[in-house]
Amino acid sequence: MKRDNSTPFVINSISQQHQILAMPKPLHPLVSILKFEDFPQTMPEIDTKFVLGFYTVTIKKNCACKIKYGQSDFDFDEGVMSFFAPNQVFVPEDNPSLPGGGWLLSFHPDFIRNYSLEKKIKDYGFFHYAVSEALILSEREELMIENIFANIDQEYYLPIDNFSQDVMVAQLELLLTYSHRFYKRQFNIRRTIHSDLLSRMEVILSEYFNSDKYGSDKLPTVIDLAKKLNLSPKYLSDALRNLTGQSAQQHIHDKLIEKAKQILTTTNLSVSEIAYTLGFEYPQSFNRLFKNKTKVSPLEFRRLFN
Repeated sequence: MKRDNSTPFVINSISQQHQILAMPKPLHPLVSILKFEDFPQTMPEIDTKFVLGFYTVTIKKNCACKIKYGQSDFDFDEGVMSFFAPNQVFVPEDNPSLPGGGWLLSFHPDFIRNYSLEKKIKDYGFFHYAVSEALILSEREELMIENIFANIDQEYYLPIDNFSQDVMVAQLELLLTYSHRFYKRQFNIRRTIHSDLLSRMEVILSEYFNSDKYGSDKLPTVIDLAKKLNLSPKYLSDALRNLTGQSAQQHIHDKLIEKAKQILTTTNLSVSEIAYTLGFEYPQSFNRLFKNKTKVSPLEFRRLFN
């Protein structure tokens, strides 16, 4: 495919995915499981960004991978899991390498429709992490995950009956529950790295609120912070929540309230003027946030110091 930086190539169906990968037709239109070792030796070159219309979960083995956490690189050659939600835009690597082993599991949102997993899957932030924030499995975890993939694979090739979808959705839910558990473990192991992440984020926010930008520019967003820290917004918030109990957005609000307190106690600006200065379009929004954070209104806070 010729690279087109403006319009992503859309892969709507799992059948279309199989065709592009030069693999046999899927046995089910809404779900598919493939082994990387069964892929053709010569893969079709995908030279354009693309979008999938379904969920994808992969585990790669025997594949040279470099995973970046913040500013640090870690090399892994097996037990790397990645998760992709529908409608995410993918940009192919310049020199992609096909794993020597592992699994590619794809399932359409309709496959889990009316199951509890349909609602629960929206709470799994890792479907919105960047590829560089993959889940790195220990040897024991990898064995557990591979067993679930094998169970799904076994069910996939059995004749379809009234229980087929129930069994496969149950296995999918188990796979994602373990993945969620192992991501929590990964966050705990990397607490030192994430502590450094918190420090760098605090510096970025302090520099912003101590400069002239806050008076002439919009408030920094989680997306702004994530870009500066080379992370996806969802991973940044989850890492901070695991470390501090607060999301990235809550950290931004804390810094904003600190600045608001400083202006309230050192200037005669009205509450509306302060709200506009801090980037709020409506003073009511500033009032609401301030009271939510401090339990008093901006005017009540100012009176405490006058």
